[in-house]
Amino acid sequence: MEDERKIAGSISQGLVERHYSVDVADNAADALSLFDRNPYDLIVLDVHLPGMSGFTFCREVRKRSRRVMVLFLTAMSSTDDKLQGFQAGGDDYLVKPFDFKELLARIQALMKRSDRALDEPQVLRVEDLQVNLDSKEVTRQGKAIPLTAKEFQLLEYFIRHKNKVVSRADIAMDVWDIDFDTRTNVIDVYVNFLRKKIDRDFSPKLIHTHVGMGYILKAGS
Repeated sequence: MEDERKIAGSISQGLVERHYSVDVADNAADALSLFDRNPYDLIVLDVHLPGMSGFTFCREVRKRSRRVMVLFLTAMSSTDDKLQGFQAGGDDYLVKPFDFKELLARIQALMKRSDRALDEPQVLRVEDLQVNLDSKEVTRQGKAIPLTAKEFQLLEYFIRHKNKVVSRADIAMDVWDIDFDTRTNVIDVYVNFLRKKIDRDFSPKLIHTHVGMGYILKAGS
């Protein structure tokens, strides 16, 4: 659509002026072709793409790379839409209409997160849980545990703050970045997703709830 092309062009111009290298594709086939030919650090992705939904496109990207950051930029604003985006492998979700300054801040935050990962230890461990930051592989008792990008980020956050109670507001700011709507239950939903994968079939349980305070990752009952 013409309006979407104008938005894409405006975003591209704004990022180029801030010294980012940018490619623009207005359909899923061209976008995948570009992705297969170039080592991108970040993708800004609409849900409504000609030829393929943005959610499906993101899943295709995740089959090829766990490293690249994916930021959904879309008018689809419901909690279910956001959950679908994160489950597809998105790292962040910004709803239209948006302020370019906020988009830029979110891009910068994602890029910093990506840069930090290159300088940090390759593997994090708690009890028999092992998290490889490079390959994005998670195992417990030697069993592979597939996680979405957002589940992986949440688990990494818990491990880096192990033995410390973290509130929903802490998680919203540090895992979902800027001004995430804490009135929704998305964070609780994702904690439950993570518990089912890393705790339900294993012992000891690692993620615990402190009622009225938040969550803590630690060994023990």
